[in-house]
Amino acid sequence: MAKEKNQTRGFWEDLVLTDEFPEPCTKQRTEQNEEAEDTAVGDTGEGAKDRAVKCSPTLLRMLKAAESRWTPQTHHRNKAAPSEMGLKETEAEALKTYMQIQLSDQQEEFNKLPTKAGPRPLSHSVSQLSADSFSSVGSVSSEDESSPQDKLQKTSNGLSDFCIKNIKQADFGRKEIDIAQQGMPALMILRKRAGEEKPLAGAKVVGCTHITAQTAVLIETLAALGAQCRWAACNIFSTQNTVAAALAEGGISVFAWRGESEDDFWWCIDQCVAIDSWEPNLILDDGGDLTHWIYKKYPNLFGKLKGIVEESVTGIYRLYQLSKASKLCVPAMNVNDSVTKQKFDNLYCCKESILDGLKRTTDVMLGGKQVVVCGYGEVGKGCCAALKGLGAVIYVTEVDPICALQACMDGLRVITLSEVIRHTDMVITCTGNKNVITREHFDRMRSGCVVCNMGHSNTEIDLASLRTTELKWHRVRPHVDHIIWPDGKQVVLLAEGRLLNLSCSTVPSFVLSVTAVTQALALIELYNAPAGRYKQGVYLLPKKMDEYVAGLHLPIFDAHLTDLTDEQAQYLGISKHGPFKPNYYRY
Repeated sequence: MAKEKNQTRGFWEDLVLTDEFPEPCTKQRTEQNEEAEDTAVGDTGEGAKDRAVKCSPTLLRMLKAAESRWTPQTHHRNKAAPSEMGLKETEAEALKTYMQIQLSDQQEEFNKLPTKAGPRPLSHSVSQLSADSFSSVGSVSSEDESSPQDKLQKTSNGLSDFCIKNIKQADFGRKEIDIAQQGMPALMILRKRAGEEKPLAGAKVVGCTHITAQTAVLIETLAALGAQCRWAACNIFSTQNTVAAALAEGGISVFAWRGESEDDFWWCIDQCVAIDSWEPNLILDDGGDLTHWIYKKYPNLFGKLKGIVEESVTGIYRLYQLSKASKLCVPAMNVNDSVTKQKFDNLYCCKESILDGLKRTTDVMLGGKQVVVCGYGEVGKGCCAALKGLGAVIYVTEVDPICALQACMDGLRVITLSEVIRHTDMVITCTGNKNVITREHFDRMRSGCVVCNMGHSNTEIDLASLRTTELKWHRVRPHVDHIIWPDGKQVVLLAEGRLLNLSCSTVPSFVLSVTAVTQALALIELYNAPAGRYKQGVYLLPKKMDEYVAGLHLPIFDAHLTDLTDEQAQYLGISKHGPFKPNYYRY
């Protein structure tokens, strides 16, 4: 019998890879990648008491008279004295007259307020509460919309090698990062355990990921492990400006701000690379844009890299294309298809964040709504589970018969988008493909249909077909556009087809901790691997590292693993300390 463990195994000590040369992973996957309400406090104490006694005695009598109408005494009015009944009726009538006078006065005061001529723009019709709800995720609605390229900024230490929105927001961003650290304990454990060894000493990492509080914890962890870092954003809407300011203040060269234009996006990437005194030897990418830029514009630099770490299905697809054409001259680590990324980030992160993004942008009630989820990979599964839990009617579109069968067994209807598009209330893309929703689909949608994307890139939605003179775009609130047809029909597009959860809401820090640790270990492995271990090609993270990442997160739940006995390990033909499953095992 197996004996129970009383404490978590020392994974770091057991994390020793064999000297065998791994084979490149050639199998491509098509599953999708990816990742405060203010409390009203009532008046208390003396201040509330003072305000409570300002009512006149006459008004108090009238209020009591109105209150008495809702007490049990009201049902026995026939027993009351005639004079008392008359008094109560008089006071109630007086209260009614008083309220009418007050409402009339308020309306008169409102009419005196200065107003601009002409109708009020719809873009200003969003309530202040709705606008405030975006502030925690870095909305640019209340910030200077001028490009940061036009102004020179310096940190308190005199560093100017960065370009962000406002360096003065660094203190607030630091608080955001501190909060994220509390939800990413495994990454902090890795930072503590490997901090003295500095396994990334001498590494120069150029990164292109979402710049949020969670990724900031990863970036600072890489720096603590000895790496020099330069960073850009992989999404023009997901950057938290306060966090970017905190990173810059901490000495990281960051080139990103929320609401970049397409030209700004590529300019920021180039600023991370085009520097004479600094050449990167590692890439951490999310989407493949940075890799593509260096490959096209700096081919000599591309050939000197020690490796690439990619975490998105889009970026992995690009890497496989390069590898197939024999143009990938450096090893690349496929983090997207690692177990820890697929099963935790893609599934659980999207399961929780999809609802947050929809609620913040649309305030829609999902119960009873007919929702089409395009793609039933890990992201699609997470989205469907969350929406189904709120009572939505779910339809799934799929090209893979295995994923389609999974959807059927989960009680969902598998159908083509063309069959159901006329009756759907919402369409969510989760495929990682392109042109999943075309102009033909848009023309057949009902008015008010909500369209959004949970995939990495906005290529899933054919936006080019919507930018025509016959269609009008109307921005009604941050990241919410109404696209209006000539007949008055309107379709609601969220985040201009870009990643919904990171553009319009936040994501759970704990789930991102799993991916962040995986990325950090992949960089450490590529940088420290002996010559010849990794050749040109795309590799999966070794199973031993996947298990190590999972093990770092178990203490959070006070989970205790069971130790295999020697007899049991021999019976299964595996080591007592793992890996416990073969590489082909599907969790």
